[in-house]
Amino acid sequence: MTSPGRGPRSRRLRGVLLDVAPLRLDRDFRWLWFGQAVSGIGNQVTRLALPYQVYVMTGSTLAIAALTVFQLIPILLFSLGAGSVADAVDRRRLLIVTQIGLMASSAALVGLALVPSPPLIALFVVAFAAAGLGSIDQPARSSAVPRLVPPARLPAAIALGQLNFQIASVVGPAIAGIVISMIGLPAAYGLDVVTFAASFVGLVAIAPLPPHATAARPGLAAIREGLRYAMSRRVILSTFVIDLDAMIFGMPTSLFPVLALDVFHAGPTGLGLLGAAPAVGALLGALLSGWVSNVRRVGQAVIVAVLIWGVAIILFGLSTFSFLLALVFLAIAGAADVLSAVFRSTIVQLTTPDALRGRVSSIHILVVTSGPRLGDIEAAAAAAVIGAQASVITGGILCVLGVAVVARLFPELGRHVHATAESTVAIEPTAEPGEPAA
Repeated sequence: MTSPGRGPRSRRLRGVLLDVAPLRLDRDFRWLWFGQAVSGIGNQVTRLALPYQVYVMTGSTLAIAALTVFQLIPILLFSLGAGSVADAVDRRRLLIVTQIGLMASSAALVGLALVPSPPLIALFVVAFAAAGLGSIDQPARSSAVPRLVPPARLPAAIALGQLNFQIASVVGPAIAGIVISMIGLPAAYGLDVVTFAASFVGLVAIAPLPPHATAARPGLAAIREGLRYAMSRRVILSTFVIDLDAMIFGMPTSLFPVLALDVFHAGPTGLGLLGAAPAVGALLGALLSGWVSNVRRVGQAVIVAVLIWGVAIILFGLSTFSFLLALVFLAIAGAADVLSAVFRSTIVQLTTPDALRGRVSSIHILVVTSGPRLGDIEAAAAAAVIGAQASVITGGILCVLGVAVVARLFPELGRHVHATAESTVAIEPTAEPGEPAA
């Protein structure tokens, strides 16, 4: 027999838990999501296996740094051009092509892992090619999602995408460690190759995504048009600036080894826990994001989320007396970060017309990709002068102060309102900068 209060409690619970309506109601999004859920785990296996192989071959952290440079350069070089391509061609077909290229890259790593002493430069070349293909795949994929779900369900779809990434970030490395230790590197790369089958099935199952009738031809003119649009829409620009503020000043990842060994005295196990805590928090944040679709003042939500991130980082830096409490604050920071990502992506996607989404998405991805790396540099440089703990604390303080500066310089962000589905559909490129068009 059902208790009288069960219905309201059940509705409240559904309002908190992740909204899976896009998976239930939007067939093409469901296929794309499930394909990415499987292939994303394989991708994370390779992301761990490749630096592991480089370090085992060389015993040098500088070699790992060189690998990172080879992966960063194509992102910086190709992202903006990739966005113009994503706007000019069928995005489904483009995703199929990039997935074929990425699968071939992983297959090449299988072959190199089977060679007793593969040349290091060969691994770097494959990493460069895979990163270049990924810089094309990401804007095409993110700009495809608004075509697969109605505007009212886009925040939930973005949250589901974040859940996908966070699950892969937790499960993929765990599987990689087991496979590498028990079978070897070729099997780890081979697992990545096999998981691409799910991505191909998902992409073949969805309908074509032809370019908008007004889409520009790929090239410098198209790139400039995308940059002009993003820079002239101050609410979009504000999401880029506030994310850079959070990542450059509040990202302490590069200090985790120092903090684990010299501050918390937690050893290698503590280092692993510090790295895992933000991911666990982000996973929980995504699982408990059922309410995000009901948030209309998404600009204020971004500001609050980044403030929580900054305060959590400050408290993490102050919690040297308790390793467990420090992990809790890192998890809170991770949850705030994933919610900020959902709200910022919602603003970018719904404020941008479809003919420009690929290009604006590529700028968004460029910011999201470069911000944490700049944050690693800033945190390490500050730590060299004032120490690791002080670097974390001052970085968090600067992040919070930066939020106040962004809110002051970009009042459009605080005023931005998520419009109804009906008004969102009518968005045109001629909307005035700063208007709550989404």
